[in-house]
Amino acid sequence: MEFSALQIADFLNGEVIGNPHVKVSSFAKIEEAIPGTLTFLSNKKYTPYLQETKADIVLINKDFEISESLKPTFIRVDDAYASLAMLLGLVEKSKKSKKGIENPVYIQETAKIPSDIYIGAFTYIGENVTIGNNCQIYPQVYIGENVTIGNNCILYPGVKVYHASIGNNCIIHAGAVIGSDGFGFAPEGEKYNKIPQIGIVEIADDVEIGANVTIDRATFGKTRIEAGVKLDNLVHIAHNVEVGENTVMAAQVGIAGSSKIGKHCSLGGQVGVAGHIRIGDNAQLGAQAGIPNSVKPNSVLLGAPAINVRDFAKSSAVFKNLPDLQRDVTLLKKEIEKLKNQEK
Repeated sequence: MEFSALQIADFLNGEVIGNPHVKVSSFAKIEEAIPGTLTFLSNKKYTPYLQETKADIVLINKDFEISESLKPTFIRVDDAYASLAMLLGLVEKSKKSKKGIENPVYIQETAKIPSDIYIGAFTYIGENVTIGNNCQIYPQVYIGENVTIGNNCILYPGVKVYHASIGNNCIIHAGAVIGSDGFGFAPEGEKYNKIPQIGIVEIADDVEIGANVTIDRATFGKTRIEAGVKLDNLVHIAHNVEVGENTVMAAQVGIAGSSKIGKHCSLGGQVGVAGHIRIGDNAQLGAQAGIPNSVKPNSVLLGAPAINVRDFAKSSAVFKNLPDLQRDVTLLKKEIEKLKNQEK
């Protein structure tokens, strides 16, 4: 499908600078673009590529100054990155979705399956499962008994859902495991006795869960993922954790049991959160931050154990000078010893 700059600008409520009739049929990175493609510029460090890009259309922020010598047609928008996401979403929705049930598939008679569903081969759907309209269930998915899944959901290949309720418009990527047992064991002498886990995972609307994410069922009650949460690949959410609305977590984050993460939080890669603590709303935890205690709302933390980002920056400046400081201290100690010996 081809779209002109004018059509794209109308869709994005943007302003065309250049030829409104130029057409594109694909997307590309600014440094790799070819004729017939659209690209974007939201990070000004990529500005030099504007001199050499072969893209026909470039999305830019309204505050960006354009040189008359530049060749592409530009579309000014409030947020180039967000506008690109809107265009990509439009293209994705235009693709024809799969329908029907492939073979072999096993579906228990008590399961409620709509007519407009797609179910890939080697999928198992258990007793009393309820699946909403317009869902895509890819091959080798397991959906356990009593699971409910809302409308417009996508479960990619190899997803396993043991004990869960999943809302509308959710995407779960390949290999994710939802509702496996929480890590609960009671020590008895030299051994550990398993504590039965009887709760569920409850996932609200518009949640996206990355590949190989694991979310444990609650010991009792619910492990809760609120609306709009986005989890990157390889994230682990332990039993009875609560994650607030529109919180995002990068790869390899681990949240220990019964901790509560607030709304609109951002957790960088490999952040580790201890159990039974609270992370306030709008907190930002930098990559590899270790969080042993509760965090106040709007905090920005780095390090392990994590400290205020400004204090971390000051500490980092000291860390790199530690070899020199150690040498200076050693020399000073020697000088002090000399002075003591002279006094004797």
